[in-house]
Amino acid sequence: MATPDLFAQPIPVPAALEAVSASERIAGLRAELDLHAHRYYVLDEPSIPDSEYDRLFRELQALEAAHPDLQSPDSPTQRVGGKALGQFATVRHRIAMLSIRTETDTEASGARNFDNRVRKELGLTESDPPVEYVAELKFDGLAMSLRYEHGVLVQAATRGDGEMGEDVTQNIRTIRQIPLRLPSGAPPVMEVRGEVYMRRGEFEALNERQREKIAKGAKGEKTFANPRNAAAGGVRQLDPAIAAERRLSFFAYGVGEVTPPEQDGPAFETHYALLQTLKSWGFPVAAQTRLAQGATELIAFHDTVRKERDRLPYDIDGVVYKVNSLALQRRMGFVSREPRWAVAHKYPAQEQLTTVLAIDIQVGRTGKLTPVAKLAPVFVGGVTVTNATLHNEDEARRKDVRLGDTVIVRRAGDVIPEVVSVLLDKRVPDATQFTMPRQCPVCGSEAVREEGEADYRCTGGLFCAAQRKEAILHFAHKRAVEVEGLGDKLVEQLVDAGVIRTLPDLYKLGFASLASLERMAEKSANNLVAALEKSKHTTLPRFVFGLGIRHVGEATAKALARHFCQLDRIMDATEAQLLEVDDVGPIVAKSIHTFFDQPHNREVVEQLRACGVTWEESEPVALAVKPLSGKTFVITGTLPDLSRDEAKDMIELAGGKVAGSVSKKTDYVVAGLEAGSKLIKAEALGVAVIDQEDLMALLHGLPD
Repeated sequence: MATPDLFAQPIPVPAALEAVSASERIAGLRAELDLHAHRYYVLDEPSIPDSEYDRLFRELQALEAAHPDLQSPDSPTQRVGGKALGQFATVRHRIAMLSIRTETDTEASGARNFDNRVRKELGLTESDPPVEYVAELKFDGLAMSLRYEHGVLVQAATRGDGEMGEDVTQNIRTIRQIPLRLPSGAPPVMEVRGEVYMRRGEFEALNERQREKIAKGAKGEKTFANPRNAAAGGVRQLDPAIAAERRLSFFAYGVGEVTPPEQDGPAFETHYALLQTLKSWGFPVAAQTRLAQGATELIAFHDTVRKERDRLPYDIDGVVYKVNSLALQRRMGFVSREPRWAVAHKYPAQEQLTTVLAIDIQVGRTGKLTPVAKLAPVFVGGVTVTNATLHNEDEARRKDVRLGDTVIVRRAGDVIPEVVSVLLDKRVPDATQFTMPRQCPVCGSEAVREEGEADYRCTGGLFCAAQRKEAILHFAHKRAVEVEGLGDKLVEQLVDAGVIRTLPDLYKLGFASLASLERMAEKSANNLVAALEKSKHTTLPRFVFGLGIRHVGEATAKALARHFCQLDRIMDATEAQLLEVDDVGPIVAKSIHTFFDQPHNREVVEQLRACGVTWEESEPVALAVKPLSGKTFVITGTLPDLSRDEAKDMIELAGGKVAGSVSKKTDYVVAGLEAGSKLIKAEALGVAVIDQEDLMALLHGLPD
């Protein structure tokens, strides 16, 4: 049924109707339109053509326009009629909208586990009859509360955090499956709860409309990842006219607050009876809803729905089991704000068939190369999937994924798409085996796979655009060169804006370029410029660590600096020479040698030097003649002119070792102001205690 043009001019009232009172005709039209809408949107059994529905609708519009005193919020014409809101009001749920516990066992035993818990809670033995449950679908949408007062829909609210939600009444009125008025006999207050969702067909149509808008250059438009996101976005539109375009749907599955009717009304004794009453009032209730006796029938329901899942016109991610008796529900109660009498039983990850169009290489922030299969679009687990990870070369070869193959795709954990297997009987002739490229597709640097590792990695860490943000953040780390104030968000902003492409660009930043950035205050810009200038004066270990060479941490960087004393010697060292350094094994030696073997990385180092980044260097000195070699220090308290890191660097460059705790093996404790328990322990053990001046004397006494 086409949605009537609600903003068109109403047609004149036919003269033949003048003999009928306006109130009678309006009431008749509303009842007739509600009946036809229910047959169309809920029962899927339209009884009149769209054109006839539109004619009746326009007639009602005209009568209400002529008699504004007869207008009512439950009229079909009020489905879309509210003004756009500035924001949503907050609603406190009188009865909290609680979540249902998820059964993590996706096999049949998950249903049996729930039944066992229920029987134990109720104190039932094996000789007692089976518990009666209601088995329902678990819809993948947005939970909604509909509040009716004296039969009229007065408020619709999202779940929110369970206690507080948002008032989305105007948007919910646009969903034609939701009655605006309940029949006589309904309780004075009736809160119906259910799920707002989007049918797959409507989702695809919406995305097609979005693609057309994007193609025409519309700004701010996008396609949606899955029906649930599109439905949630539709509910939260401030303009109900836009919400109406989403063509959302609704299923009822329960109630919240209910006040007893003043006279005879529905007396709910079971959950199933409640659902049947809601259905008789015009609410959609999933046709698959069933009564189930014990675990055996729950298992059968879970299996039946699993087989039908792909054929449903909407998304589900499992089924729900509820104890049918409301008296037993009240007896069982809740635990951790979850009902003991209900559980959500999910399914394993969904799988679909599709075709491999290409195999691309994705380069991560740390240089890891990951093969990714580009797929013919396929709808899996609630989203349209076009990419699936192959993890690494070994995995791609184990599964033998090739270009043109028909593959089974699964959303592992309903999150990450992956290729499960290949249908070899559908393989195209001459399909070639996948081979990981030996060069980074982003920067052209060599891609290497270290011994014992599954992944290939780009070696152009200082040059590769894919690793740019990670390289800058690591270089600016406080244990590396340290650029105070240069954090994740600022690096992301600078890189995304194209201000920084490589590390040396950091030192070309001026106040003007920083101050022009969004949310960058004048003081912050000045502070960062000063921090960059300060960072130019560093140490060789910090600089080497800051380069981000794989496997080279702080300790290895210090060992390299102690051994070679000069950066050029480190860069020019052979693998054999690197192996002479303490704590450097074959894997680390190869990683260092490969890194400096890349011209791009050497060029970045030279540019950093040209920008004024400096450190002290010396001629290599045999470790045996360094006076602090073999000496262990502990630093405690606050030194007058040195930070602990600075003092530690000095001691280690002089051949000493800095420990974190005092023992009999400690040679010196360097004590500053407010030295605590370490000083007390040193005195008790008879360990020599020195201050900053004594330490400097030891350091200055070193031979050239």
